Amino acid sequence: MEVNVINMQGEEVETVDLPEEIFEAPIQVDLMHQAFMRQLANRRTGAHSTKNRSEVSGGGKKPWRQKGTGRARHGSIRSPLWVGGGKVFTPTPRSYRKKMPQKMRRAALRSAISVKLADEEMIFLDEMVLDEPKTRLMDQALKDLIGDHSGLVVYPEKDDNYRLLMRSISNLPDAKLLLADYLNIRDLLGFERVIIIRPAIDKILVNLQVETNDDLDI
Repeated sequence: MEVNVINMQGEEVETVDLPEEIFEAPIQVDLMHQAFMRQLANRRTGAHSTKNRSEVSGGGKKPWRQKGTGRARHGSIRSPLWVGGGKVFTPTPRSYRKKMPQKMRRAALRSAISVKLADEEMIFLDEMVLDEPKTRLMDQALKDLIGDHSGLVVYPEKDDNYRLLMRSISNLPDAKLLLADYLNIRDLLGFERVIIIRPAIDKILVNLQVETNDDLDI
């Protein structure tokens, strides 16, 4: 399929052929959901921790004798029944990581890219260059391209211009600059518009190349 590549003024400068295996891939909602939930789970640190009755301090002595006081029997002030006692069935450190085969991850990304392109939420830009690293300039450039929508800018490689753009975009809450090698389903689906810099297309094609029997029908 052919798409138009524009410049920062919105003028068409060229057309580029995109392989249908990546940009017109079958839309597999279940696979995209699985990849999305995996990414969210893998971001969790799992550092939550509470102490049970064997870990809280104190409680070495029986509070009072077993019989004769008229009070309920207790063996330790660190029982879960006591204020300051240990906790029961509460979170302990654990890993939330989920595994997903590389072919499935690639297929999910191809589906997400195809959804964005089919919904006309993807823009191809020849280059993105600013005169100086100013948030104001980046904000105006994005408004000219995508209006008031949130935007993800996919850049080909980490060069001097990338560092300049990163300084310009970092303070914008509804925009993000991302290297093509780190393209992921959470960012693709989390922003309303995706701006792909022309050289980044080649990176995406390499990373999401379709191999033999790489088509998953799930």
